[in-house]
This record gives sequence, C-alpha cells and structure tokens, in this order.
Amino acid sequence: MTAVTAAKLAPVAVRGLRKSFLDENRGEVRAVDGIDFDCAAGEIFGLLGANGAGKTTTLGILATVLRPDGGSASVMGHDVMREPDQVRRSLGFYSASTALYPRLTARETLEFFARIGGLERDRVRGRVNELIARFGISAYADTRVEALSQGMKQKVSIARTVVHDPPVLIFDEPTVGLDVLNALDMRKLIAELRSEGKCIVFSTHVMSEAEKLCDRIAIVHRGRIHATGTLGVLREATGLHYLEDIFVRYVETAGG
Repeated sequence: MTAVTAAKLAPVAVRGLRKSFLDENRGEVRAVDGIDFDCAAGEIFGLLGANGAGKTTTLGILATVLRPDGGSASVMGHDVMREPDQVRRSLGFYSASTALYPRLTARETLEFFARIGGLERDRVRGRVNELIARFGISAYADTRVEALSQGMKQKVSIARTVVHDPPVLIFDEPTVGLDVLNALDMRKLIAELRSEGKCIVFSTHVMSEAEKLCDRIAIVHRGRIHATGTLGVLREATGLHYLEDIFVRYVETAGG
C-alpha cells in the first residue's frame, strides 16, 4: 500500500471482506460475505446483529487474529495481512471474554501490554500511573489479577486495551455479562474515548446500546451488511422509529 493510498483511507477501512468456515453438519459457512465499511476518527461505528451474524469474525480479522479469504481491511493505512505488527500497535481490542494473566499484578499487566503495544519506554510508567488513577485501581495496583474481583478485573482489562494509546479501538460485545451499573460505566467510557478522537468499532446485539452510542450503525445479518447510516437515516429509509423494528425490517427483507 503506497503512502498516497494510505492517506486516502479512513482509520479503519474494510472492502469486500470474506471469511468462510467448514462446519461438519452444514458444510461451508460464509461467516463474512463481502462486508464493506469505514470508520473515522472521533466516530463510533456500530455493527448491529444477532449472535452468529459475522460481527466477531469481522473484528477478529481487523485485529489480525483471523486471516480473511478475500477482500481487504486496513487499520491506520496498514493492511491486516501484510502489516499485522503495525496493525496491532495501532489498535486496542476489548471483549467480555478477553483474558488476563492471573499471576501478574494489575500494574505489571499494564506495563506488559504498554511495551508490547509499542509505547515508548520513557512513557510507560507515566501512562500506567495515569490509567491506574483514572480507573480507580490504585488500591489494587500491586495485587495479582487472580485475586481481584470481577469488577476490578474488568477495569484492568479496559485499561490494558487503551494503555498504548492506540488511535483505533475495537469493542466486541463489551457489556455481555455486566450488571446494569457496570454496563453504564462501560458505555460512558466508550463515549469519553470518542470525545478524545478515537476511532471506535463497536459490535452489539443490544438495540439500546446502538441507539445511545453509535454515530452510524451497520445492520449485519448472515455475514452481510444490509443497511448503513445514522439512526436518522435508517428511520427515514424505513419509515420506522424504533431501532428494533428497523432491524427486524431489514432482517426479514434479507430472508430472515
């Protein structure tokens, strides 16, 4: 990818992305079947779809965890296939199932991920201390992760995601398993990160989250995007008000 081409791309650019898996019962399953989207700095772009729609597979490709069968995806102008190391340094990835190393302390966890994320050595200590204070981890900073409460582990995991100060963030179903208050805190944090200019790709199947958080929403069903736009654009296109009804309309039109 040339410098000129990279300059024209959004922080996240996905074109014709495809990924299939072989299922013993169903044969070839097209988990991602020609997906296109962009996400800009200071924007939350939501992938809205039921479980199995292809959201997590798409995000796994963006994070270089999975290799696509076709199409392309780039993060900050870096191709996910040809420049995976640069892609990883440019993004932070969070999901409810993200694991932490149990025998490291909270501070050691953040220092480790700051270094592997490419943060300059002279910035590591200050950045870690900043996040320990921001997320209220101070009293537990030198406690092993395995001894932390679930809520505190969540804070460490979020801090780990942003510690290397990446321009692009991916949140894959981040509120799954959280109680109401912790889910609210998570949404507030994501909104704060947007206000800091981060490019955020956010997947969910929760309609209220998409309505409250996302600047633009892509409705994903059976590996394809069937509509993209602001909530206002989607309302105008369908004549429907509630996102749940809009979602059902597009899914039914696509063949259930």
